[in-house]
Amino acid sequence: MYLRNLFTLLCLALTLGAQAQDNPYRAYTRQLPFSMPEVAAPVFPKKTVSLTQYGAKGDGKTLCTEAFSKAIDELSRQGGGRLSVPQGVWFTGPIVLKSHVDLHLEKGAVILFSGDMDLYPVIETNYEGELRKHCQSPVSAVGQTDIAITGQGIIDGNGICWRPLKKEKVTEGQWKKFTSKGGVFPRSTMWYPSEERVKMRPVLLYLESCRNVLLQGVTFQNSPNWCLHPLLCENLIVDQVMVRNPAYAQNGDAIDVESCRNVLVVNSSFDAGDDGICLKSGRDEQGRRRGRPTENVVVDGCTVFNGHGGFVVGSEMSGGVRNIWVNDCQFLGTDAGLRFKSCRGRGGVVENIYIRNISMADILGDAVTFDLFYGGKSVIEQLESGERINNIAAEPVGEGTPVFRNIDIQHVVCRGAHRALWFNGLPEMPISDIRLSDITIQADEPGDFFNCKNITKKNVVVE
Repeated sequence: MYLRNLFTLLCLALTLGAQAQDNPYRAYTRQLPFSMPEVAAPVFPKKTVSLTQYGAKGDGKTLCTEAFSKAIDELSRQGGGRLSVPQGVWFTGPIVLKSHVDLHLEKGAVILFSGDMDLYPVIETNYEGELRKHCQSPVSAVGQTDIAITGQGIIDGNGICWRPLKKEKVTEGQWKKFTSKGGVFPRSTMWYPSEERVKMRPVLLYLESCRNVLLQGVTFQNSPNWCLHPLLCENLIVDQVMVRNPAYAQNGDAIDVESCRNVLVVNSSFDAGDDGICLKSGRDEQGRRRGRPTENVVVDGCTVFNGHGGFVVGSEMSGGVRNIWVNDCQFLGTDAGLRFKSCRGRGGVVENIYIRNISMADILGDAVTFDLFYGGKSVIEQLESGERINNIAAEPVGEGTPVFRNIDIQHVVCRGAHRALWFNGLPEMPISDIRLSDITIQADEPGDFFNCKNITKKNVVVE
C-alpha cells in the first residue's frame, strides 16, 4: 500500500511538473520587479459540440439566443468542453458564459448581436466604478471558473444601435447616414438613437468575479459602450486579441481592467474610441469601500491605434493600482501615450508601475501625462480649451486624496506629439518618486511639471 501511494504521488508530481513546463505564459511573470504568481490558461475537457446541434443557423437572420443558452448550459452541466461556432453569421441576443466552457469561434464565424433592446433585460451592474442600472451585456459571466472565448472569429456588438454620436467626430456623410434613421437631438451637434438606449447601453463583454479566464485570438468590435470589462477577476489572460471600435465611438474604451489581480494582456491590438488599455479600481467612496486594487498586471507586446490614451491608469482608481509591468508596446495616433489621471475625491494609491520600451508616433496631445485635476475631458479637449494648471490652494489630506508614486519609465521614443511631458499634481499631495530615463520625444511643446517631488530625469531629450 505504501509503495502504491508513493508511486501515485510521484506520478502526480511529474504530471504537475510537465503542466508547469508546458505553460506558454510562464515567462511573463519571471524577473519582474515585484512578486507575481504564475498565470496559466484554463484547461478544458476534450469534448466538443457544435452550435448547430442546438438548432442554430448561421444565416445572419435566424435568432440564435436560445441555441447559445442551451448549448452552454448543457455543456457546463456535463463538466465542460468546447462549444464550436462554425463559419457563418450567428445573429443573437445576449450570451451568458458558464464554468468550464470554451466558446470557440472558427475561422469565418461572426457573432452579431441584435439591436432589439427588448432582448437585453435591465439589470444592476457596475460601470465607471459605481453600481448602475444598465441593459444586460451582449456577452457576460458572473462568478464563473475556467471560461474562455477563443478562435479566429469576430464578435460584433452592433454598437451604433446604442451609442450617442458627436457631429464633430464624424464626416458630413457619416452624420447624414446615422441621423437619417430617426432618433433624437439633445443639441444640434449630438445625436441619440433614443434617450433610453443611450442611458442603458451595456459594455460588450462583462466579466465579474470570474477565475481562470482566457480571451484568445478573437476580434471584438463595435461595442455599445466599453468593449472589454473584467471586474474583480483573477487569473485573466488576454492574448492575440483585436479590439476595434470606430474613432467616433462615445465611451468606446478598448479594455478596462478593474479591481482584478494576476492579469496578462499580451500580443494584442486595440483601436478605440476612448482609452486603449486602461486600469481602474472603482470610483470614490464605493471604490474605497470595495478596497480591491488592480494588481499584478503584465501588458506586453501590444499596439494601440487612436483612442484617448495608449496605456492609461484612472480616473476611477479609488481602490488603488499597484505592481504593473508594461513592456514593448506601440501607441500610434492616440490622444496621449502614457496617461495617468485622477482628481480630488477619488482617493486610492497608484504605485509600483514599471514601463519599458515604448514606441509612439503622431500623438495628438501629450506623450506622457499625469493629470490630478482630471475633469472628464480628453487631453485634446483640454488643449483646445487652453487649460493649464489649476492654481488652487492646497486642501487637507484625507481618504479622498489620490496618491501617485514610485513610477519608473524607461526607454521611450516618441516621434511627434503636441506636448512632451505634462505633470499636473495636487498641491497637498504632489506626484512623487517618478523616474524617467532614456527618453526621446519630438514635440511642439516641452510641457511642464507642477506639484511634483523627487522627479529623476536621466538622458531625457525633448526636441
